[in-house]
Amino acid sequence: MNAMLHGPKSTDKMLLSADQLHQTESYMLPRQFVSSRWICTLFMVLAVGVFAPLTAVAQSDDPAVSNSSTENQNQDTSEGQQTAGASVETAAGKAVEVAPESIGLDQRVDQLFKPIAEWWGGIVFFTVTVAGFQLPFVVILLVFGAAFFTVAFAFANVRLLPLAINVVRGKYDAIEKEGEAIPTHVEVNEVEGDLVDTIRDEAEGEVSHFQALATAVSGTVGLGNIAGVAVAVATGGPGATFWMIVCGLLGMSTKFVECTLGVKYRDVDVDGTVHGGPMYYLKRGLADLGLSRVGSVFGVLFAIFCIGGSFGGGNAFQANQAAQQIKSLMGLPDSGSSGTIIGVVMAIMVGIVIIGGIKRIASVTEKIVPFMAIIYCLAALVIILMNIQHVPGAIGQIVSGAFTPAAGLGGVLGVLIQGFQRAAFSNEAGAGSAAIAHSAVKTKYPASEGVVSLLEPFIDTVVICTMTALVIVLYNSGGLFEWGDVESKKVLIDGVRVGGVDLTSQAFDSVLPGFRYVLTIAIILFAFSTMISWSYYGLQSWKYLFGRSLAADLTYKFTFCVVVVIGAAISLGSVIDFSDAMIFAMVFPNMIGLFLLFPKVREELRKYLSACRDL
Repeated sequence: MNAMLHGPKSTDKMLLSADQLHQTESYMLPRQFVSSRWICTLFMVLAVGVFAPLTAVAQSDDPAVSNSSTENQNQDTSEGQQTAGASVETAAGKAVEVAPESIGLDQRVDQLFKPIAEWWGGIVFFTVTVAGFQLPFVVILLVFGAAFFTVAFAFANVRLLPLAINVVRGKYDAIEKEGEAIPTHVEVNEVEGDLVDTIRDEAEGEVSHFQALATAVSGTVGLGNIAGVAVAVATGGPGATFWMIVCGLLGMSTKFVECTLGVKYRDVDVDGTVHGGPMYYLKRGLADLGLSRVGSVFGVLFAIFCIGGSFGGGNAFQANQAAQQIKSLMGLPDSGSSGTIIGVVMAIMVGIVIIGGIKRIASVTEKIVPFMAIIYCLAALVIILMNIQHVPGAIGQIVSGAFTPAAGLGGVLGVLIQGFQRAAFSNEAGAGSAAIAHSAVKTKYPASEGVVSLLEPFIDTVVICTMTALVIVLYNSGGLFEWGDVESKKVLIDGVRVGGVDLTSQAFDSVLPGFRYVLTIAIILFAFSTMISWSYYGLQSWKYLFGRSLAADLTYKFTFCVVVVIGAAISLGSVIDFSDAMIFAMVFPNMIGLFLLFPKVREELRKYLSACRDL
C-alpha cells in the first residue's frame, strides 16, 4: 500500500531494469511539475477558486447580511437604498436584476458554472457540414469508427457473441489457467465498489464466468440507463431509441478493440500493481509504430480529458440526478440551497470511501447494486408486459420516428445525434474508460477480455436502455407531453418541467405506484457506486500525469469531492452539457489510437481463436 501512495522507493527501483525504469517514469510529466510545492500550490488554487465564489454566495444569502435592522427598515427610501433590504426592493422595482434573496445558492452556483459548460461544449462539439447539415465531428468520428471496426473484424459484434457467452460459461477456462502469473497486488481491486463490477474476475476459485458476467452487467446499469435515456427520448422523440440501439450494436466492436489493447499494453509495477488504459496503449502502442512523440502527446491529452470526464459524467451528472430525485421525493424546491446541502452530504460519503480508504461501505454497495439493477429491470419488464397491447404501437413510433421524425425534433440527423450521444454516454464505447478497468484482468490472451467486453454494450444499451425507452414511450402514449418541446432537457407535463430521472420516475410510478421510492434508492446507489468507479479512472489518469505521490493522490480526491457539491447544485442542462463534453473529449485521442493500432488487435484475436480451436 505504501508503494501505491508514496511511489516506488529507491530500493524498489533498483529491482527494475534500465528499460523498465524508463517505461515506469516516462508516463508522468517532468519532475518539476510534480514537486510537493507545485502540488500544494495547485491544491490551494483549487480550494480558493472553487470555495471563494461559493463562500461569497453563501454570505450574500446570510440573513445577517441580506436583512437590514429594524431601524433601517423605518428610514426613508433614499437612505434605505443603502441597505441590503432596500437594494432588493430597488432591484425588484427597476426589474434590473433578480433580488439576492430570490436566488438561492444552487442557482448562483449554476450561474457560475453554466458559461464554463457552454464554452467547453462549443469546443468539443464543433460541427462540420455534411450534405448540407451541421453535424458534431465527434459523433461522426464515433459512428464511422464503430462502423469501420465492425467491418474490419467481419462483424465481430455479432459473429463472436456465441464465443463470448462460451467464455463466460467457462468453456475455455483451461486456456486462461495457462496465462501469466497472478499479480501479487492488483490496484484496481482495491476499490471494492462499482469498479470491481465492471471487470471479469478470473482469479481461480473465486467466481464462475457466469457470475462474472452477471456482476459486470449489473455494474453497467446506472444513471445513463435511467436518466440519459429519458433525455434522449424527450429531446429526440421515440426515434432516438432506434439510433441508441444501432449505436449500442456498433459500439460493441469499438469496446472489443479498446479493451483488447488495454490488456496488451498494460504496465505492471514491481509489486504487481497494474496500470492500464488508453494513456498507456497510446504511448506504448504508437511507440511500436515509430510514433513515440505522437503517442506521448495523445497519452497526456487522454489523461487530461479522462480527469475531466471523471469530474463530469462520472461525478457531476451522477450527483445532479441523485440530488434531483431526492428533492423530488421530499418535495424540496429547486430554488434555495437544497441541492448544495445534498451535495455536501454526498461528498462526505464519497470522501469517506475514496479518501479514507474505508472499503466496508464500498463492499456493501457492491452487493446491493446488482440487486437494485435486477429490481429495476424486472419493474421495466412488468410495465412492458402490463401494456403488451400497446407495445407494437410503441415500437412503430420508435422505427418511424427514426426516419420520419415529427416537426421540431431536428430532422433525422437531429434524432440520430440524440440517440448516439446518449448511447455513447451510457456504454462509453469509444471513450476508452472501460479499458482502464479491463486492463487489470488476469489472462494470457488480451483478446479474451475484448471478446467478453462485447456483451456489456449489448446488454447495457441494446437491452436495458431499450426497456427504459419503451416505458417512457408507453407513458406518453396518451400525449402527456410533446416530444422535443424541451427546456434545459426537460419536457412540459401539466405546466411543470420534468426531465431526466424525474421523467423516468413518473413513467414507472404511473403503472407501479410507489416505485419512485425504490427508484430513488436505486439511483442513489447507482450514482454512489459510479462516482467511486470514475474516481478510480480519474485518479489513474492523474497519477499518469503527476506521479504516484500521496500529495497528488489527495489533491485529486479533494477536488473530486468538491465537484460532487457543484454537480448537485447546478441545473440538469448545464451538467448534461458539461458531462457530454468531457466524456466525448476522450474520444478524440482514443479513437485515433484505435485506428492506428487495430492491426495489433487482429493479431491478438488470431492467436486467441487459434488457442480456442486447439483446446
